[in-house]
Amino acid sequence: MRRMIFGMALSLALVAAVACSSGSGSPTEPPSPPTSTPPPARATQPAIAPGLQEKEDTSVNIGDAGPTMGGAFKTLWSDPPTLDPHLVTDGTSYGIVIEVFSGLVRLGSNTSDPFEPDLAESWRILEGGTVYEFKLRNNLKFSNGDPVTAQDFKWSFERAARPDTASTVAEEFLGDIVGIHEIVDGEATSAAGIQVIDERTLRLKIDAPKAYFIAKLTYPTAFVLNKNNVESLGRNWTDEPVSTGPFTLKEYRIGQRIRLARNDNFWDRTAYLDEVVFNLAGGVSMAMYENDEIHITSVGLADLERVQDPTEEINKDLVEVPPNFAVSYVGFNMNEPPFDDPLFRQALNHAVDKPLIAKQVFSELVKPAFGIIPPGFPGYSPEIQGLEFDPELASDLLAQSEYADASTRPRIVLTVPGTGGSPGLTTEVVADMWRENLGIEIEIQQVEWATYIQDLHRGRLQAWSGLSWQADYPDPQTFIDVLFRSTSAINYGGYANDQVDDFVVSAQTEQDPTKRVQYYNDAEQIVISDAAWLPLWWGVDSKALVKPSVKGYEFSSLTISKYKDVWLDE
Repeated sequence: MRRMIFGMALSLALVAAVACSSGSGSPTEPPSPPTSTPPPARATQPAIAPGLQEKEDTSVNIGDAGPTMGGAFKTLWSDPPTLDPHLVTDGTSYGIVIEVFSGLVRLGSNTSDPFEPDLAESWRILEGGTVYEFKLRNNLKFSNGDPVTAQDFKWSFERAARPDTASTVAEEFLGDIVGIHEIVDGEATSAAGIQVIDERTLRLKIDAPKAYFIAKLTYPTAFVLNKNNVESLGRNWTDEPVSTGPFTLKEYRIGQRIRLARNDNFWDRTAYLDEVVFNLAGGVSMAMYENDEIHITSVGLADLERVQDPTEEINKDLVEVPPNFAVSYVGFNMNEPPFDDPLFRQALNHAVDKPLIAKQVFSELVKPAFGIIPPGFPGYSPEIQGLEFDPELASDLLAQSEYADASTRPRIVLTVPGTGGSPGLTTEVVADMWRENLGIEIEIQQVEWATYIQDLHRGRLQAWSGLSWQADYPDPQTFIDVLFRSTSAINYGGYANDQVDDFVVSAQTEQDPTKRVQYYNDAEQIVISDAAWLPLWWGVDSKALVKPSVKGYEFSSLTISKYKDVWLDE
């Protein structure tokens, strides 16, 4: 799910969400994917779907000298809505949480086989694909020295699902485990499908064979927490969290900075860096980069020509960044008029000239999206028939809709994240096209990021923009099932279609990758034809600036822990 990413992106190192799957940078500063670490040996798991497109090496040169210890890597960020892994639904939180906490498995940089052992050294699949048995590593420790056991995972999974935890995504990511639904509903306190065999052995029984199950365990909802730490500190436990990732939280000053320090009890080789410093005070990322306040930044449209000029000193810092697997969109609440009428939604879709905007406004730094699943991602189909720009058809559809009469049409409020100033170029351009081509006026409302996310989860928004949905793991389930199944907690627009439900439910247990993809493609086509969203942009290759002193920084199209292998040659 992971992840929603703030539309007013900070820097390339920033945003990544949500899963949850959401996240995005603004079109003028396209979102830049996080980094990853070299993959260790992997356990075997069922095929998910045709693999991701292989990308050329996008790691920053490590240089001739070996890695050195010490130093602080500095980047620009935004205040995260939460640091509790079980509550993460946005990219801003996700990008920090994956550096501090961890789970049984993790995503790695190998796009053809992305699932790596993490706190579990291995796993096996039993009983026809319904039981997963994990073997934890020897002598695992939390950052405070406490041992990490299989019982800690059982407690953590059940804690994530408890009603008092108030996770909006626990059921979506852990609900395949037998007994989790009952905990979410307040009918039980333990899950029969979670069995502790011994201190190092954990068994998870799921309700049916599902090819994507292992992928879901890479999301923070499945991360392990220290029971004593959480229960002794109560609601404020994230102020002093005990962790298992490569870093620990050293300092968090709201609106100022977050400092992560090396975790000396990390199970793997410890990080080279002493600290990672996230600047939360805001600022112009390019100016901060040139003033040596941060080590990395994305390159927006305004600076692109200059940084690509080989005569410019800064040109030597320029690197290529592959697109992240995200789709930017305008969302509609189908429980609120006028978006309960598919003809009205279709009219809005046909009234937006995305190719023109991409070319003339954003200099093709974005790719028009006419489907949901991004190019290069498992399940992407060029055969999806999108709702192309057609102002005459848009006018006809509006005239046929229940809300053709502007005098009786409900007030339309489009909400975007922000704290003042411009609501974002994309939102303004789309609103102008609706006004020009359909005579539809909308009110643009800005709300603070944390409030925006909260209102989105509670279904309080009539329409929303300023977001992208970014893949949490490499399976089309993270787009089509999670976002548009009628029973999904992440289906923020309340979209419901029986055919879509039938297709995604069939895909859940289908073990043949080709058949699974076809189910998702069939569902996606219905979603697009129904105009459940207005898809806007997919990411394209972009540019970033990285200080020459930074070594081992690797770019990836998936959101992955990135700082453990970074070191500074200063």
